[in-house]
Amino acid sequence: MNVLVKILLSSIGVIIASYLLPGVYIDDFITAVIIAVLLSLLNATVKPLLIILTIPITVVTFGLFLLVINALIILMTSSIVPGFDVDGFWWALIFSLLLSLINALLTDLSKDGQK
Repeated sequence: MNVLVKILLSSIGVIIASYLLPGVYIDDFITAVIIAVLLSLLNATVKPLLIILTIPITVVTFGLFLLVINALIILMTSSIVPGFDVDGFWWALIFSLLLSLINALLTDLSKDGQK
């Protein structure tokens, strides 16, 4: 049950972030749910591999290259999911930052509601 709540919160975060950014387009809520599921799968599988492969660059840039990896995963998701379009790398980078912030806020609000 906890996984479903996290996916729904992430879907809401995706919708909010796409609404705020003019360079990100999402068709409907079902597409947002698919994006949330795919992002979680890519973050669990592909992201660790990319981090391991790019350790030297990440160390030289003091960890800032992890933002590039996040943007690449957003672009990867955009190329896989129909109905989800990102206008470019910079929009993907801003989308990943905003999505992380929104998800953190929504998760915090949901935990406050459980108390």
